[in-house]
Amino acid sequence: MRKPTVLHTIAVLVLAFVGVLVAPLSAAAIPPPTLGSSYVLDQANVLTDAQEADVQRRLVTLSEQTGLDLWVVYVDGFEEPTGADDWANETANRNRLGPNQYLLAVAIEGDSFEYYLSGDVDAGGISAAQLSSIEQDRVQPALTAGDDAGAAVAAADGLRTAHAKAGGNMPNPPPTPATQSGPPLVPIVIVGILLLAIAAALVWLAVRRRRRAATSGAGDTPSESIDDLSRRAGSSLVATDDAVKTSEQELGFARAQFGDEAAAPFGEALAQAQADLDRAFSIQQQLDDGTPETPEQQRADYMEILRLCADADEALDAKAAAFDELRALEADAPGALAATRRQHATIAEALSAAEAGLARLTGRFSDDALSTVADNPAQARARLELASTQEAAAEAALAAGRTGEAAVAIRAAQAGVAQADTLERAVSALESALAEAQQRASALVAEIEGDLAAASRLPDPEGRIAAAAASARSQLDDARGALSTPRPNPMRAVQTLQQANATIDAVLDEARDAAEHRRRAESQLDTTLVQARAQVRATEDFISARRGAVGATARTRLAEAGAALVQAEQLRTADPAAALAAAQRAAQLAADADSAAQSDVGAFGGGAGGGGGDMMGAILGGIAVNAILGGGRSRGGGFGGGFSGGGRSRSGGGGGFSGGGRSRAGGGRGSRR
Repeated sequence: MRKPTVLHTIAVLVLAFVGVLVAPLSAAAIPPPTLGSSYVLDQANVLTDAQEADVQRRLVTLSEQTGLDLWVVYVDGFEEPTGADDWANETANRNRLGPNQYLLAVAIEGDSFEYYLSGDVDAGGISAAQLSSIEQDRVQPALTAGDDAGAAVAAADGLRTAHAKAGGNMPNPPPTPATQSGPPLVPIVIVGILLLAIAAALVWLAVRRRRRAATSGAGDTPSESIDDLSRRAGSSLVATDDAVKTSEQELGFARAQFGDEAAAPFGEALAQAQADLDRAFSIQQQLDDGTPETPEQQRADYMEILRLCADADEALDAKAAAFDELRALEADAPGALAATRRQHATIAEALSAAEAGLARLTGRFSDDALSTVADNPAQARARLELASTQEAAAEAALAAGRTGEAAVAIRAAQAGVAQADTLERAVSALESALAEAQQRASALVAEIEGDLAAASRLPDPEGRIAAAAASARSQLDDARGALSTPRPNPMRAVQTLQQANATIDAVLDEARDAAEHRRRAESQLDTTLVQARAQVRATEDFISARRGAVGATARTRLAEAGAALVQAEQLRTADPAAALAAAQRAAQLAADADSAAQSDVGAFGGGAGGGGGDMMGAILGGIAVNAILGGGRSRGGGFGGGFSGGGRSRSGGGGGFSGGGRSRAGGGRGSRR
C-alpha cells in the first residue's frame, strides 16, 4: 500500500490552510466531534478503561493488517444534525475521512440505541450492501446484548472480512484526520499553527519511515525466496520462544515480589503471546510433516509464522510502560538478595542428593535412557556458580548505593538459581518416569500376549490378521530382548511395545464392536497419558535449561507434543480412542523433540557436558548476563529485566473527501436485552 509522501502531506496542509482562510467566519452550532489520535472516542462513558484499550488495540491491528481505518464514537444522542446516518456522515466529512476510512457512530440512550457505519461507498472498496450487512449481522447483535465494546470489534472484523473478499485491494489511505480547531481568531495565529502542523508532519513521517525500515524484516518482499522465508521463520520462532520463556521467569519474579494483583496485566500479555507462539509452532509442524505444500502455501504459512511471532512480541511489549511503573515501586533489594541466597543454599543442598540419585540410575539404566539428565548436576552447579557471581555483584552494588545495578544482578542470580532447580528436579522426575515405564512395559507385554492369543482365534481368510500378528510378535521379541539387558532403556522398550500393540490392535479393531474398542482404549489411556506426560516433561526440562543451543525443530516438535497432550486430556471422556491416539502422538513427538534438542546441544560449542563455566553456562541456558547488566534487550524480546518497547502515536493531516459517497441507507436502532 502506497503511503503519503512528505510533499503530499504538505500539499494537503496548505490546501487546508487556504480553505480556512477563505471560509466564512460564521458562528456554527455545536458540531460533531473532532477525531483525534485515538480510534475510540467514548463521550457516553459506556466503556471501561480496559475495554477502550482493547478496542483501540484491535483497531490499530485492523489498520496495520488491511490499511483500513475505523473510528468508533459513542455519544448520548445524535444532535445537529439529528439522525444516525446524517450525524455519522457529517462527522466523517468534517474530519475529512478518506475512501478507506470508516466511522461507526453509536448513540446510547438508556435501554435504547442508534448506530450507523459510515463509509465512502462510491470510492471505497466496500459496498453499501456489505456495510449494511456488517451493521445488521455484527454490530446490532452486539449492541442488543449490551456489548458496546464488542460492537466495535465486530465492525472491525466485518470490515476485515469484506476487505479480504475484495482481494485486499483498497484505495490509498490519507493520513489520520488532523485535530480540528474552532473558528479562526487571527490569520497570523492560524499561519503559526499550520506551520507547526507542517513541522510535526515532517517529524512524524521521518520517525514512521525509520520505524518501518527497522521492522521491515517482519514483512515479505517480492524477491525473497521461500528458503529465506523459512530461515527467517525459524529464527523468529527461536527468538520468540526464548522471549516467552524469559518472560515466564520474569512474571514469576514479579508475582513473588509484587503480588498477583499487580502482576496480573503481565500475565495477560504473556498468555496472548503464548497463544500466538503456539499457533506459529503448529503451522511450522504442518510445514515439517510428510504432506507437501505448494510454494504459495509455504509462502503464506511462513508469513503467518512471522506475523504471529511479531504479534507475540507486541503482546509482551504492550505492557512496557506499566512494567516500568511496577519496577518503580518501593523495592526491597536487600530482602530479595537474601531470599535468593536462601533458595540458592536449599538447591545446592538438594543437588548432592540429585547427584547420588543419578549415580544410582546409571547403574540400573542405559546411557541413552539417562541422556536428558546426564550432565544435569554439572549444569546445575554451573548455574549456581553464575548465581554466586551475580549475588556478589549485587552485594557490591548495594554497598555502593547502586540499587538499580543491584536489582539487575539479583534478577540474573534468580534466573541461574531457577534453572539449577529445574535441572536438579529433572533427575528425580526421570527416575519416577523410568520406574513407571518399567511397569508400563510389563503391562504391555501381557496385553500384547493376550491380543496375539485373541488374534489366533479369529477367522482370517485373507491372512491379514496373521501378518499383523507376526509383525507384533517380532516387535514384542525385540522389546523383551531390550528389557532383559543389564542396563535397559524402559522408555524405548515401551515405544516398541506401543508400536506392537498398535499393529495388532489395528486388525483386532475390525473384529471387535465399538463398546469393546472403547473399553480397551480406556484401559490403555491413563498409563499412556502418564508416559506421554513424563516424556514431554523430561524434554521440556532439557530444552528449558539449554535453550541457548536448541533450535526451532526441537521446539516445534515439543510445542506440538504439548498440544497433542492437551487434546488427549480434553478427549479422554468423550472419545477415549481419539485421546489414546493423541497421547501416543504426544509421546512420539516429545521423543523426536528430545532427539533433535540433544543433537543441537551436542553441536553447541563441542558439547554441553561439564557445565562450561559461568559464561558458557549462561549462554547455554539462555541467560544473557551482559545484556541484563547493560539494561538492554536481546532480539528475542521478552521482559528481560523489564518489558521493553514503546508506545504508539498517530497523527497526520487531512485529506479531501466528498460526502456524496456516504449517503446510503443503513444503520438502525434497537433496545437492550
